[in-house]
Amino acid sequence: MDQGGAPPVFSASAEIDGDHLQVLVAGEVDMATADTMLQTALREPAKRITLDLSAVTFFDSAAIHAVVRLAQQFPGTLTVLPSRQVRRVLEISGLGEQSWLGPA
Repeated sequence: MDQGGAPPVFSASAEIDGDHLQVLVAGEVDMATADTMLQTALREPAKRITLDLSAVTFFDSAAIHAVVRLAQQFPGTLTVLPSRQVRRVLEISGLGEQSWLGPA
């Protein structure tokens, strides 16, 4: 039986280095998974957070809300690295010029 198959629909993992937390998110971030992404980012005490969304394929309003909450909790110390899809959703939502948003 082939267990290879398609990649997981969603994954979130975190790595901490001193006071910097890097959160790697892949797949679909929606109302079923956005809180897991948020809790992964809040699990470790950190002063700076990089939220790497470069492997995210779907991003809905619950995901936007989670990112905005992180931006409020970590003012000036959050960096979001979006995929093209995430950047487009954030631009449509009026968040495309936020200082925490990196290039796609």
